[in-house]
Amino acid sequence: MSKDAYKDFTKRFGLLIKKHPALITMTLSNIFTMRLIGNKTHGDLAEIAISEFINQYMYDFKSIHVGKDLYRAKSKEEDIIVENEITNEKFPISLKAYGDGPLQLSTDKTFQMYPLLEGIGELITAKAQIAAIFENEAFSCFSEINVFPLIYDEKKQRCNILVFDAERARNETTYIRKETEGAGRKHPAYRFFDKNDCYICELRYGNATANALQRGLWTNTKNATPFFDSVTNGWVDYSHNVVLVKLFSHALVSSATGHETALKEIKSDIARLKQANGINA
Repeated sequence: MSKDAYKDFTKRFGLLIKKHPALITMTLSNIFTMRLIGNKTHGDLAEIAISEFINQYMYDFKSIHVGKDLYRAKSKEEDIIVENEITNEKFPISLKAYGDGPLQLSTDKTFQMYPLLEGIGELITAKAQIAAIFENEAFSCFSEINVFPLIYDEKKQRCNILVFDAERARNETTYIRKETEGAGRKHPAYRFFDKNDCYICELRYGNATANALQRGLWTNTKNATPFFDSVTNGWVDYSHNVVLVKLFSHALVSSATGHETALKEIKSDIARLKQANGINA
């Protein structure tokens, strides 16, 4: 998988949103309406929604939702697989729906990243050592980060789709320092900084038996702003679609026949939206 394929996708996604902002506003409103049903419901449905958004509105691309049942068979952290139908390149994307702040980039499932740094020392400043760290197999995930985060601010009802620039982070890392205190931290973490002492990301402690929050590669959308690109060109205001909640509640107590009838109407509405926005069917 070429990293350029993912970069081209995010660029095209951003161009679509810039040209047709109403489509992403509508989709994000529907996604975050799911928080009225449950605090974590929106995260799972965001995977389905963004996958379908790609299929319906991004010509030259198609997407498949991987699903939770295939988790054990996944070679990488992925929620959807996107294919460029022109180049036939396929690449995985990990969808995240996080509040503005800490953001997980990788879980370090095999617990190799942290021991690697620990074996070098508590302060790593040598340029050659830092380069060797990123070249190490343990850090292979760093160059393959395809995290597509829907960062939301619930109080202000707005969302910003931010893509972490892993290449820039790698190129601009000047030193790595182990920290054991601060911000309510229970476990130590190795934090990456640039030449201006600006925070980039951190590697949290936690062996293979620890939960995902205690280990892996994390960053912070507030503290590492220069290392993110906004696909939505900033914050997008959304609103709750109460009708969608009613649709779900009624769908859960109705038959497949009723679902088929509703689906026909929804497909007709999507066709109308495509026509109104000049998008090829």
